[in-house]
Amino acid sequence: MAILSAALEFASATDPGRVRSHNEDSIGTEPEVGLAVLADGMGGYNAGEVASGIAVAVVSAEIKRALSGRTLHSIDPATGRTEAECIALKHSAKANTSIFEAARSQPQYSGMGTTLVVALFFDNRVCVAHVGDSRLYRLRADAFEQITRDHSLLQEQIDSGMITREAAKLSQNKNLVTRALGIDAEVETEVHVYETKPGDTYLLCSDGLSDMVGDDDMKITLASLQANLQLAAEQLVQQANDNGGRDNISVILVRVKDDYAAPKGWIARLISWFK
Repeated sequence: MAILSAALEFASATDPGRVRSHNEDSIGTEPEVGLAVLADGMGGYNAGEVASGIAVAVVSAEIKRALSGRTLHSIDPATGRTEAECIALKHSAKANTSIFEAARSQPQYSGMGTTLVVALFFDNRVCVAHVGDSRLYRLRADAFEQITRDHSLLQEQIDSGMITREAAKLSQNKNLVTRALGIDAEVETEVHVYETKPGDTYLLCSDGLSDMVGDDDMKITLASLQANLQLAAEQLVQQANDNGGRDNISVILVRVKDDYAAPKGWIARLISWFK
């Protein structure tokens, strides 16, 4: 069993793209605690990058602070959720409040908001929290799949049968999200926990990647460049730009190299004595 920082490898890249003059995406990684955070901002001039910056700063700092002395695999009796899920939900809500209050108090930021996707790795699992259409994908062996489900008008149309997935690729409604941080006083963050396996690669991305690069091409890039994770991240950004780069592009990759099960029983107690 490896410690978290040795069991996981992180890489990231972000770029304004070919069309936008500035980058409204924000990304953050905390490898020592197994945390990755990505946000894609929206709003008036510069307001999007303010919203995404607040989201990443608040979620990263607050989750990192909350992890001290906590056993993330333990179950909260009030909710039935893992501590990891409770922490992700609490601090996503805190980020929402911070953005909402900033927009309300400063007219130039009125209406700003941001998507959010968070991956918190613990005990051979990953807690995934998200709002909006920024995504998390997983490459496991030969299977590449989208783990999150977009909170978007287009996804609702697909779910209701109004439009096929093939037609959705050509839709003009790709960027209409149905949930975002900072728009309302409260927002519902979707959260789930998944088992991880050594060899898995997790991809967090803004829609600047997923709208410009197909799943098959993402899979080929990740599979062929697993030995150089940073190059894989940069190559994905380059592919999006080569295909037009119509939006900001952000990528975080996390590769599971080894087992990172949490200590249980007397081992956990022994470790806690030395903290």
